[in-house]
Amino acid sequence: MIERHRVTTAFELPGHRIERSFGVARGIVVRSRSIVGALGASLQTIFGGNITLYTSLCERARQDAYERMIAQAAELGANGIIGMRYDATEIARGITEVLCYGTAVHATSVV
Repeated sequence: MIERHRVTTAFELPGHRIERSFGVARGIVVRSRSIVGALGASLQTIFGGNITLYTSLCERARQDAYERMIAQAAELGANGIIGMRYDATEIARGITEVLCYGTAVHATSVV
């Protein structure tokens, strides 16, 4: 399993030397809103502010995509990920794809 401190949005891992790149690792999740959740969120919009139902849905989707990316990188033999990013696309009304991707690498400590 890849340790959390070896995943970064930067293009280097401080204190480590990149020995090998395995290419892009990615995790994709496609989520839809439930009718009950959409109704609850609609009610929250009346009062304004943070729409907690959507915030929770987005956070779960990002976490799932992140975990899938980590698993794919580990399967490739990586012990780190650099240049990690998220992207999201609405595929259809109420259906969103969340993509988490980065470069899977093998890095060694230079301490």
